[in-house]
Amino acid sequence: MADLQLLFLGTGTSAGVPMIGCHCPVCTSADPHDRRTRCSVVFSYHNINVLVDTTPELRLQSLATGLEAIEAVVITHAHADHIMGLDDVRRFNTLRGGPLDVWAEAPTLEKLRCSFDYAFRAPDPDQKVYRPHLQPQIISGDFSVAGATWQPIRLFHGELPILGFRVGSIAYCTDVNRIPDSSWALLHDLDVLIIDGLQWKTHSTHFSLTQAIEAARRINARQTYFTHIAHAVGHEQTNRQLPPNMQLAYDGLRVHGQLPD
Repeated sequence: MADLQLLFLGTGTSAGVPMIGCHCPVCTSADPHDRRTRCSVVFSYHNINVLVDTTPELRLQSLATGLEAIEAVVITHAHADHIMGLDDVRRFNTLRGGPLDVWAEAPTLEKLRCSFDYAFRAPDPDQKVYRPHLQPQIISGDFSVAGATWQPIRLFHGELPILGFRVGSIAYCTDVNRIPDSSWALLHDLDVLIIDGLQWKTHSTHFSLTQAIEAARRINARQTYFTHIAHAVGHEQTNRQLPPNMQLAYDGLRVHGQLPD
């Protein structure tokens, strides 16, 4: 088995924490764990990094965590808080000296092309334009990035079908309020489960923490972390209320699993 690491670049809801113009106890908290940028993670294995989602804070997240290279980008869905930092991957193009694969379902790729058409065009050597150079890759089943198998996990974010991903013994399932019957079997025998846990109140497109705890108990991973966390949820106080093998994630947290050889 090979080492597998997951880095949380961001763990916040679409508005981020602190929210603009909010003076609640969490938005004004001095605890750095209560400062949450938009949701994104990096899977690291075989000396490469694969970025999942490109948030509006991607540049700042990369600087904060020392992320200096990525092998590919994988997209869960095309909501703004998950894709609007895509232009920032141009710096990774420069550092690697070549294009980056962007993996997503076909409808998601179409939306990326609508917003970032220029990033998918072949580069013109006569034009000195600093922009991303992206190669679209359609997810239609299991796929391989740098020798590791990625299993897409069908999830529902309200009525929108989106993807979570399992890589080795870690599964990442953000922005979900329903797991269809066909997906539960993909979530067995996990070292680490990351799952949406927005707040204690119910929500139409995200698991509440109560619902997320229920799902996590059914999945029974050795450790569960909740992400996509809203400003109504204080880090320290909430962790004291959670089961022993469940915690809130936070920006900059690194967790470990295993990757089959």
